Amino acid sequence: MSLLGRRKAASDARRRELERPDYGWIWKPLLALLLIYLLVTLALGIWWSREPPPFDVEQATGQQRQALEGDQSGLPGARGTVASATLKQVVDTLTDKPGGYLRNDIAPPGVWLDNMPNWELGVLRQSRDFSAAMVGLAGGENAHLEEAERRLQVGSRDWLYPSAEQRFSQASQALAAYLSELGEDGADGFVTHGEQLGDWLERVEARLDDLTRRLSASIGERDASRELGIDADERPEATPWYRVDDIFFEARGSGWALLHFLRGVERDYADLLEAAEARADWQQLIAELEMTQRRIWSPVILNGSGFGLFANHSLVMANYTVRARDLAGSLASRVAAVEVTEVHQAEEEQAVEPPVEEVADDDEADEAEELDDAESES
Repeated sequence: MSLLGRRKAASDARRRELERPDYGWIWKPLLALLLIYLLVTLALGIWWSREPPPFDVEQATGQQRQALEGDQSGLPGARGTVASATLKQVVDTLTDKPGGYLRNDIAPPGVWLDNMPNWELGVLRQSRDFSAAMVGLAGGENAHLEEAERRLQVGSRDWLYPSAEQRFSQASQALAAYLSELGEDGADGFVTHGEQLGDWLERVEARLDDLTRRLSASIGERDASRELGIDADERPEATPWYRVDDIFFEARGSGWALLHFLRGVERDYADLLEAAEARADWQQLIAELEMTQRRIWSPVILNGSGFGLFANHSLVMANYTVRARDLAGSLASRVAAVEVTEVHQAEEEQAVEPPVEEVADDDEADEAEELDDAESES
């Protein structure tokens, strides 16, 4: 028998051995289950990788206040109500979105995914910064806000008890308790001066600057970093090709969370922004962050060149983050010097009674009209 014939005979023998009743009922169902499992995890991975859509901060505030125990939705909220409800909604999104919180998953399909876990990291970092800023905005002493800040500082990959999801749920409960306080009559709410708000904007500027630098390391072309105001010699080391999408989605998640926080603060500090003449720049900052959330048409994050065949997603994202960084730095210095009570005092001074001289002139005019009427009657 030839060598080819012996190999074929051995292969047929092994196949007949596996197809015997003693073995066939084992491996065929197992193979079918494995294929079904892989298909299910693939479908779940695609579904779980979809980013949550933006939400309306005022609508979220109304829904959360209606859900408070005691039905306090009809009471006017103190300053800080919208910002607090926005942070709670952002934290809830981390755990309630399809697939839940994926960054600490240790089983498929979560362990295979990297885009959504890095998106969650960007959201979590902005939430930590904003929760710390809210403690200062509330006057520096509030047990509920301090507890929420501590719960959000948990390791992002913790999965053993207490897991990251449990800590986030506790932070959400603490924010709900603070919202309940703000719904009570006589609640103090956030401070009326812009110093703490300016400190948060400076933190936003630093966070966006860090993201811009890391995005510039993913661009590939060193000359392109000069357009971002980054010296090519000071740029971080080039990002490995397999981590380009990680930094991109972290920046995307950071922009998603920051976009909602800015909208919430805008509702609570509308008078302060008007006094600082910062409303236009604030809206421009929101517009720049909205551009970071545009739909991605490519199935993968590309690292192409200027007029090449492929796009350079990191370069486009960096252009938005650098403009947002500059706007945040400009706004920080302008709002920090404003206090809302001073504005109200100025408005009250402008609303005083007319001068005495004008009143006297009006009285004389009335007397002259009366004399004219008397003469005409006579």
